[in-house]
Amino acid sequence: MKIIKKGGILLLIVFVLIQCFGPEKNVGDLSSIDAFLVETNPPEDVKNILKETCYDCHSNVTRYPWYNSITPVNYWLAGHIKDGKKHFNMSNWADNSTNRKDHKFEELIEMVEAKNMPLKSYTWTHTKAKLTDQQIKSVLNWAKLVRLKYTLAPKPE
Repeated sequence: MKIIKKGGILLLIVFVLIQCFGPEKNVGDLSSIDAFLVETNPPEDVKNILKETCYDCHSNVTRYPWYNSITPVNYWLAGHIKDGKKHFNMSNWADNSTNRKDHKFEELIEMVEAKNMPLKSYTWTHTKAKLTDQQIKSVLNWAKLVRLKYTLAPKPE
């Protein structure tokens, strides 16, 4: 029994100590998304969906929940954000070529149609991010129009 008690105390000490460490936060300026919004011109309802559902993982602007203060949860969240930004980042939109933008919207359409975005683990704690069928339809209609714009854009020679 003494070993279990000592092991428990040691685990508690380690848990308390690791709370002093955490990943870098994804805290940027909301204006970093402006170029994306201007270029893709989402209707107001889609803008709201993007804000509630996409910005946290797909931009340089994350609203962190209270449990982000707990290590190792904060590392798990940081991994999701890093991966989300790798696949689709609205904050660096202007840096992408037209072909890349078209491809990113192709992927966006595929993920939303398959209901793979937003992630289930995200919607567990962000209930406003659960998309209704009408919201999905609005996002897809907008995304397909944007994609058409990129498809028809003149290609650099």
